[in-house]
Amino acid sequence: MAASDPTAASNPTPITAAELREEFSHHDPSIARINNGSFGCCPATVIAAQDRHKLLFLRQPDSYYTNDLKPSILRTRRLIQTLINADHVDEVSIVDNATTAAAVVLQHITRTFFSSDLHSGDAALILHYAYGAVKKSVQAYISRAGGHVIEVHLPFPVKSNSEIIHEFQKALHLGKSNGRKIRLAVIDHITSMPCVVIPVKELVRMCRDEGVDKVFIDGAHAIGNIEIDVNDIGADFYTSNLHKWLFCPPSASFLYCKKSNKLSNLHHPVVSLEYGNGLAMESSWVGTRDYSAQLVLPEVMEFVDRFEGGIKGIMKRNHETVVEMAQMLAEAWGTELGAPPEMCGSLAMVGMPPRLGIGSDSDALLLRKHLRECYKVEVPIYFLAPLEGQLDWRRRITGYARISHQVYNVVEDYFRFRDAVKKLVKDGFTCGHLSK
Repeated sequence: MAASDPTAASNPTPITAAELREEFSHHDPSIARINNGSFGCCPATVIAAQDRHKLLFLRQPDSYYTNDLKPSILRTRRLIQTLINADHVDEVSIVDNATTAAAVVLQHITRTFFSSDLHSGDAALILHYAYGAVKKSVQAYISRAGGHVIEVHLPFPVKSNSEIIHEFQKALHLGKSNGRKIRLAVIDHITSMPCVVIPVKELVRMCRDEGVDKVFIDGAHAIGNIEIDVNDIGADFYTSNLHKWLFCPPSASFLYCKKSNKLSNLHHPVVSLEYGNGLAMESSWVGTRDYSAQLVLPEVMEFVDRFEGGIKGIMKRNHETVVEMAQMLAEAWGTELGAPPEMCGSLAMVGMPPRLGIGSDSDALLLRKHLRECYKVEVPIYFLAPLEGQLDWRRRITGYARISHQVYNVVEDYFRFRDAVKKLVKDGFTCGHLSK
């Protein structure tokens, strides 16, 4: 790593196994936590850094606000600029989470629906597997403006990128039918549930070829999970949560907005004292609140640089291990993965034995609770509804577990999950027992 790289640490001491356990000793030791994807994790040294920022503010708020807060946020923005290969630091704003980032983008897009060239039925495009809060945001903002929302129905299990590209192309053509225009395409970089790494670069290129106004990549799961190069991807907007896979505390995320005169009227949803000074400045002060989670990225980079290969090494090992554990589980249960290894990132979908009788979203939630309370395994379960006409669906896989791997996980976590499910099957358990 070049000496000029602001993410580089100076001769970091490699982390030992004992130190790694200590960094996450605040985790509940009784739980096999293979669900980093939902809320992420934060090492003890970063929690300590956050506490220092909190105390500095409480000790002398006026001085901290005047002298420390904005320079600290700027340091975070510069680190993110390097991590995502943005051209300008002004393209990077710090926000609470990806849902807030979506609100910024959607408020901007909504204004275009009120322009003189609006046609009835102009649309926004979104993936069917988009995160629920973002999907509701798109539906709320666009429908209120008189627009139409088109969902791209993706296959699952998925076998290749070409299947996704094919379905996306069909949706683009539908959105443009009868002379309509697609004002916005919202594309997940990694879908949340079921989880699949989406070929965003190819889909952005298709949007440009088809005349889509703006493209927003929801990469909530991406930073620290897979590599991000916003210039290579080519979207107008990109957001990711720093607290999911990059070891920051909640709530800390970034919103990248490609520099353009057309995007000069972007604003934070909360109007505060910095209104009119650009989105990055508006986001840096939305009233008196705790900003500490957004200021500890320097300490996070010191932490990750103690691992071989830094954050890239962590991502590589997380991916390799989650695929290995997913394949182990699928073999033990006689099932399959929900996506090929190259589409998994640090999360993977594993089919669960059909004998468990997962027949609804409610069954999936009850089984997840049962695994947590009776077997001390924390893992999300996804219900895959059978297709119409599948008469033998009870012999098919209708439930998938989404497993994660992060540096604190050990192989015993996955063995516990494997053995719990095997015991349930051996005992003749079905989800019908839970509903009773």
